[in-house]
Amino acid sequence: MIDFETPEKISGVLTVINTVAVNMMRPVARYFDEHEHEIPWDYINFMHTAARAMGGSSMAPSEKKEGPRFGYQRLASMIEMLSWGDAAMYLDTPGGMLGSAAVTATGSPEQRVRFLARFRGETPVFDAMCMTEAGAGSDTSAIRTTAVLDKDESQWILNGEKIFVTAGHKALVDSKGFIVVWATIDPKAGRAGMRPFVVEAGTPGCQVTKMEHKLGIRASDTVSIVLQDCRIPFENILGSPEIVQAKETAGFKGAMATFDATRPLVAAQAIGLARATFELLKEMLAERGVTIRYGVPRQKLTTIEKDVIDMDIMLRSAWWLVVKAVWMMDNGKPNALESSMSKVRAGDVVNKITQKAVEIMGPLGYSREYLLEKWFRDAKISDIYEGTGQINRLVVARQILGYRSSELR
Repeated sequence: MIDFETPEKISGVLTVINTVAVNMMRPVARYFDEHEHEIPWDYINFMHTAARAMGGSSMAPSEKKEGPRFGYQRLASMIEMLSWGDAAMYLDTPGGMLGSAAVTATGSPEQRVRFLARFRGETPVFDAMCMTEAGAGSDTSAIRTTAVLDKDESQWILNGEKIFVTAGHKALVDSKGFIVVWATIDPKAGRAGMRPFVVEAGTPGCQVTKMEHKLGIRASDTVSIVLQDCRIPFENILGSPEIVQAKETAGFKGAMATFDATRPLVAAQAIGLARATFELLKEMLAERGVTIRYGVPRQKLTTIEKDVIDMDIMLRSAWWLVVKAVWMMDNGKPNALESSMSKVRAGDVVNKITQKAVEIMGPLGYSREYLLEKWFRDAKISDIYEGTGQINRLVVARQILGYRSSELR
């Protein structure tokens, strides 16, 4: 049965993470927002050292049998706290991100050991997932990056371009990391031909070609990557190379399994940012003599009081959706519905709370003197990456109504 109390083992970790958020992230959040593409190495090196001291990777779910809910709930709780410190800097945390999630969801036990062990090394390592293309955003079946076996079938040859890759520069240029590239081994097979491939840093034919300048999360790099006759070992394919036509194909199911694991974590990021905004707003209101009277009949509340109480309700309800989704992951239960629901709700909540905070504080909310306007800009990405709000609403509808993607678009 699901337990909404935070386990003691997680509480201890969060005490450390809160110290990092307060002392290493919040004080420099504005600086790294205004110096886009500078890398917060002090934060990165500290987190990597701390993770090694604790015997693992800071951002990877625990593989130890530590009881139900520990792995992904621990990770979601850490992400929420780090994002309270700064949602953009959190994305610079070393030790396994979306690429690792794809390896975990689709790779063999041997591949998980081979690719993920590097995160426990002496220097920080990053990874990234490459799915989006200029002609393939939400429709993954439209992916045109190709993977072809060479003549002796010892290597895959990848060709194509991926865009909007989070942490791609840090994975390929700033560390000896890797990217997971989703490509097709048979363009005529549609989703049945889609497979993930691990491309390691330093591989000839793989190049970062552009770094985006963005509205928000500016401390995190977002890049374009070109693959031109990029050769990787045959064993770097995650999953089987065999094409089997079926209603639910292996490659597509692997992609969806990755999203089922990561969408609640993106939701946790959104909630951490929303909580930071909510708490600062209440502090600013209190400094100006505005108190929020919880428990008073709604018709007797001021407009600001109603807004703040509504924000509180939204924040709490969104977090419980995340807790349920990660609890299901930790207990081996299918969570496609709950995963997408948590992502939809958190994306809505963080945008509403950050916008309302700026609105309530007026010129102070719009001013760069406070972080409210930055958080307003950072919030929007939560509704975009890992599947847009519209796409996740479709996933929820299909799950509830029992439709396939071809039947409900």
